[in-house]
Amino acid sequence: MFPISNVTTYTSFFGFIIGLPTLAATYYQSWKSRRENEEARQSLLFSGNCLEFILHDGTSINLVPLETLHSLPKPGDIVLLPGSGERGSPDVEHGAYSVSRIEHIYTRSNSGREFQKHARLVKAVAHVDRVSGPTVSDVSSLSLSRDLDSR
Repeated sequence: MFPISNVTTYTSFFGFIIGLPTLAATYYQSWKSRRENEEARQSLLFSGNCLEFILHDGTSINLVPLETLHSLPKPGDIVLLPGSGERGSPDVEHGAYSVSRIEHIYTRSNSGREFQKHARLVKAVAHVDRVSGPTVSDVSSLSLSRDLDSR
């Protein structure tokens, strides 16, 4: 029979050899998972620090940095937006839009100097409805008639 003092020496050594890498791998996996979650939360807010104008169906028209605005539009205001310029999508062309409602998205303030309960505006979303402006078919027919007139 083996003496227990010899067996415990070997088991402690093998336990250390197996346990230390396992501990390191577990810590690394938890660190990696926290980083992935933080990056996922940041990527959800791709239009952070902006005022986003969207249509009723969720189509984004414009992003305007909050730093460039002196005030936010109120419901009922008419705004003139340049649109995205995408061909084939008549809903996002330039024109006048009526603001139906505004959503404000806040987050905790990260500054150590400020109080714990302070929040800062991260994003504002203006839901708009089209009032006027040319559609893609109007613009294409206008450019076609100009081309014909110039010949």
